[in-house]
Amino acid sequence: MSKFSRIIATGSFLPPHQVSNAQLVSDLAEQGIESSDEWIVERTGISSRHFVQGDVSSSDLAFQACVRALEAAHLGPQDIDLIIVATSTPDMVFPSTACILQHKLSQLNEQAQGILGAPAFDVQAVCSGFIYALTTADALIRAGNAKRALVVGAEVFSRILDFKDRTTCVLFGDGAGAVVLEASSEPGILSTDLHADGRHVGLLCVPGHVKGGNVLGDPVIKMDGQSVFKLAVGLLEGAAKAVIEKAHLTDADIDWLVPHQANIRIIQATAKKLKLPMERVILTVQDHGNTSAASIPLALDQGVRSGKIKPAQTVLLEGVGGGFTWGAVLFKL
Repeated sequence: MSKFSRIIATGSFLPPHQVSNAQLVSDLAEQGIESSDEWIVERTGISSRHFVQGDVSSSDLAFQACVRALEAAHLGPQDIDLIIVATSTPDMVFPSTACILQHKLSQLNEQAQGILGAPAFDVQAVCSGFIYALTTADALIRAGNAKRALVVGAEVFSRILDFKDRTTCVLFGDGAGAVVLEASSEPGILSTDLHADGRHVGLLCVPGHVKGGNVLGDPVIKMDGQSVFKLAVGLLEGAAKAVIEKAHLTDADIDWLVPHQANIRIIQATAKKLKLPMERVILTVQDHGNTSAASIPLALDQGVRSGKIKPAQTVLLEGVGGGFTWGAVLFKL
């Protein structure tokens, strides 16, 4: 039984097709929908986002992010004995995107087939999904049920956007991020905190499903933006304070905040409550938009690969999403 788990490598992948605000505004104008770059930036901080093209799926994005994470860890798929994928846009109703990802990883080479047989499953907590997945993997490793895990957030939100609703279609993008989590005798993940409140299901949802081969309901994003904003700031502060207290640390001990990249105003408000200057916050929302469960691992990978986040530093991850779900993870790199 392992006492701790540690993040030993990160990886991410963005679809090559980047859509600027100017391009999106132009496309919307063709449908009679008015918007502007200034309007989007002022309210969200977003300047561009990436969209998949053709039949590219969440598992395709996840595969690329995992390959990069494994390369950074100097490991192969055969060294992994647990896969957890956080996604709200799975490839299929079933099987899980994690199982599809496992198959793709096993085809890298003959040796990679060693990953087959490892447990693989999805976690659905929308924008909090990566926090939920990382917490689950940490618990399984600490219990001795795994030694090395791939924990992934992958989304193709462009497929569930309503491009007639300018309040939501400008917000989201596609991408994937992954970490390799390994059993360790030294502290890595210091504390976690998870929550959900089902009373708020209607504030952010995709109210559609499948029956008899037909789509029932409305399978595009619906959001009450003002209500989401009001809830998010308080919930994120509470989760952040909880993990800091559980780890017997203080706000001053946090080197970096890597928040869910939903909206620059939410991020700024959360950092202010933690007394963290924005110089110690990893920001990708301007380039990626809101990539839901992928946003935290994408931002984390950028922070690590840019050299901002360094070994032995203390990092706070936090996210809030539909459900409502929210949570935080505190760890030392």
